[in-house]
Amino acid sequence: MAWRDFLWLALRALTAHRLRSFLTLLGIAVGIAAVILLTSIGEGLHRYMLAEFTQFGTNIIEVTPGRQGVGGGPPGVPNTARELTLEDAAALERLPKVTGVTPVVFGNTEVQGNGRVRRTAIYGVGSGFVDVVTMRVGSGSFLPPDDPAHARAFVVLGAKLKRELFDEASALGERVRIGGERYRVIGVMEEKGQVLGFDLDDMAYIPAGRAMALFRLDGLLEINVSYAEGVPAAGVAADIRRVLTARHGREDFTLTTQEDMLRTLSNILGILTLAVGALGGISLAVGAVGIVTIMTIAVAERTNEIGLLVALGARRGTVLGLFLAEAVLLSALGGALGLAAGIGVAQLVGLLAPALPVGTPWQFVVLAELMAISIGLVAGVLPARRAAGLDPVEALRAE
Repeated sequence: MAWRDFLWLALRALTAHRLRSFLTLLGIAVGIAAVILLTSIGEGLHRYMLAEFTQFGTNIIEVTPGRQGVGGGPPGVPNTARELTLEDAAALERLPKVTGVTPVVFGNTEVQGNGRVRRTAIYGVGSGFVDVVTMRVGSGSFLPPDDPAHARAFVVLGAKLKRELFDEASALGERVRIGGERYRVIGVMEEKGQVLGFDLDDMAYIPAGRAMALFRLDGLLEINVSYAEGVPAAGVAADIRRVLTARHGREDFTLTTQEDMLRTLSNILGILTLAVGALGGISLAVGAVGIVTIMTIAVAERTNEIGLLVALGARRGTVLGLFLAEAVLLSALGGALGLAAGIGVAQLVGLLAPALPVGTPWQFVVLAELMAISIGLVAGVLPARRAAGLDPVEALRAE
């Protein structure tokens, strides 16, 4: 039998019971729509997190005190390891292929200025901070390269913090009080927005040495090192490890490259995308049961037709193929309907939440449709085998 005849007979069988066929393919459609919607949101979350995570650049190595896996605690937790110092940061600046180094200390305290008070985050950094991260000064200048131990009391305000304290007036040259000390405003950062929940515009940047004294810290919380484009991170990390090991006498610190962080994040989000997609598979299982049910009913209802086909010379393989074609066509139509619904709802979610870049990878679209067809094929095997195995004489006698 030609494939056109197969298709025509399968369509005729499905249109003979339109409501029943529609309800059955609706089960597949709901499952496919759920898979597409959930994977689209998962992919959108994946892209969003990667975009947020890379706003500071991708060629960064983070150095934290304490060796990971040693002493039973994560890096940065106070232990017997030697603290990272301003001198350590200065030593790393002399390494080849390093484009910027900044010590990092942070805390939270009140900032007073222009008769107003605002409690906000204080970042103690070095003059190379803007060389390490992709942030720029909107007006004025950033912290100068002073002696870290005797840095002048300069501060650079985030754009939001500047507006909260000085409104639209210029803040350059004004005095603010941070932790009981007076600082002169020498710069205001460009608007950056929020990154992973942190409002980068509502911060004040002061010299790291002064921040250590302000928050009564003996060492730095971390050192960030940037390196030139195209340079392997492993080589730079090896140089950092060599210098700090020589200074500390042992490797009591942890290096984390941006590549490591991005790889870990991608793996976690990839698993999340697959997990939420798998939830939609539950609906597909329900749709598969529906196909088995309707095809079993169809075999019982068309026993006479099957007997007549076999009596007229149709091979049992032809009968098997006919019922499989009906099941596959039913699931394929359901899959197409589900794809349209899932992509449509995903785009609607993207419009309602523009901050979340919802995306539907074409691989998932193809995989979802192939999954629908496979479900129809598998679900239709048992009813099709039963139809092909009917005795033609007994089939013709059936009421």
